[in-house]
Amino acid sequence: MSIDISNIPSPCYLLEEDKLTANLKLLKRVQLESGCKIILALKAFSMWSTFHLVSQYLPGCTASSLYELKLSVEKFRGEKHIYAAAFRDDEFTEICSLADHLVFNSISQWQHLGPQALAAGISCGIRVNPGIAEVETDLYNPCFSGSRLGVRPEHLIDADLATIEGLHVHALCENLHESSIRLIDAFEDNFANYIPGLRWVNFGGGHLITHKEYNSEQLIERIKRFKEKWAVEVYLEPGGAIAWQTGSLITSVLDIVPTDSLDVVMLDISATAHMPDVLEMPYRPTITGAAKAGKKTHTYRLGGTSCLAGDVVGDYSFDKPLNVGGRLIFEDMIHYTMVKTTMFNGVRHPDIGIYHSDHSFELQRHFTYEDFRDRLS
Repeated sequence: MSIDISNIPSPCYLLEEDKLTANLKLLKRVQLESGCKIILALKAFSMWSTFHLVSQYLPGCTASSLYELKLSVEKFRGEKHIYAAAFRDDEFTEICSLADHLVFNSISQWQHLGPQALAAGISCGIRVNPGIAEVETDLYNPCFSGSRLGVRPEHLIDADLATIEGLHVHALCENLHESSIRLIDAFEDNFANYIPGLRWVNFGGGHLITHKEYNSEQLIERIKRFKEKWAVEVYLEPGGAIAWQTGSLITSVLDIVPTDSLDVVMLDISATAHMPDVLEMPYRPTITGAAKAGKKTHTYRLGGTSCLAGDVVGDYSFDKPLNVGGRLIFEDMIHYTMVKTTMFNGVRHPDIGIYHSDHSFELQRHFTYEDFRDRLS
């Protein structure tokens, strides 16, 4: 990062506008050359202060809940898709007043709520499960054995799909082009009999199109072949790809605590509250200028400020010793990270800011005690 972070508040999620724009330009090209539509998955990136920019490149959003759908309507506009693992009866009327595409997770919910959605003029679809294994970590794998997500081919055989206009298939998580192509192949292998009666097919999210190793040309060609064969609209709904490598989490050193092994650097963030995937997946986030333990001269364990004993990011080494007040930059912290944060322990939530193309910083959100208090009663 070439940005002078000395004037950026700490902690802070910092989105870089130029990087977001570069991702969006690539996604626009994929749409133009393949003929597909790419919509934003709000579950990964809901920073609505950027929607005026995102909406110049993407035609709409997909939501996973009523609240995300309302955000799409209020702040993005464009096409309004929604899928949920299960819809609530007491929310469904409002959902039908807002959505234009709606995907059911099961035949039973389609039978129960489908007539209401059809009466509202919504284009309805069913999520299907192709049973492929493209994601190693079961926490993020929609197709692990016993998955609750999507209808298996054998359970579609006797279903009445006469008024279903689309099928939705989501089986990826931050995968490269080979997985995207295998997904399309598997969809054709398992569900070809249903495609002729459809208006659209949605190949879901997890297509990490903006990764430097993702071959977008191969994806473009595969989608073109699919569209030429079946004459249906094709949607992709990535979330991570929109905000991939577009920003960081700026943090500061509050204290350095000696232990019976490594010195522990206490940061003004929390792994469990502000980057939960570090513990859930788990994975090791990249820190600018740092390396694995022992690779550089000075090695530390990095810890958060919550009372959780395991609130630890990991062990890292640095060329120079760290000092209280010093800054660290956790890279690639915009997609999924921000949407999953909590205020556990009342630990201060990181600010949210944008580093604009004209090199100016704009603070978008500063969280307060009232934000913490008002969640609880």
